[in-house]
Amino acid sequence: MPGTAQATTAAPAATRAGTSVQAPAAALVTKLTHSQATSRFRAAGITWSSSGGCSDRNNPTCTSFEQINLATVQGAETLKSASGCALNITGGTETGHASGTYSHWNGYKLDYSLSTCLNNYITSRFTYIGGSKYQSGSGNIYFRESNHWDVTYYNCGGC
Repeated sequence: MPGTAQATTAAPAATRAGTSVQAPAAALVTKLTHSQATSRFRAAGITWSSSGGCSDRNNPTCTSFEQINLATVQGAETLKSASGCALNITGGTETGHASGTYSHWNGYKLDYSLSTCLNNYITSRFTYIGGSKYQSGSGNIYFRESNHWDVTYYNCGGC
């Protein structure tokens, strides 16, 4: 049904001797459309931008939120609310980022523009874990790259 969130499992079912066996520890992940995510970001006062001025998931110069995890969107909302900082997203689920299970493409990551407010909030409130990385109390990872924060949302950050 258009406009509704979809729940999917993170691990596919496997078959053994004709029976279906679910892979262990398959987490239920709710995916959002680009429109659903932008509506939530707009309501929370979170902005987004792209170098290409577009939202095509298959174009690396765009910023797309197609197939983003609900928990990732909620994590951004939590960060905005808790920090009081202006948040500008510069990277979502579009192609062109590193691959992996907890990747941009799979809906777990967002990139944010650097700002003094956000830098101070993250570095003063989260635990430094080495290599320009900080971990929030909820377990999400904030990685300071050269020109942005790359955030991996394993959960909604205490929503």
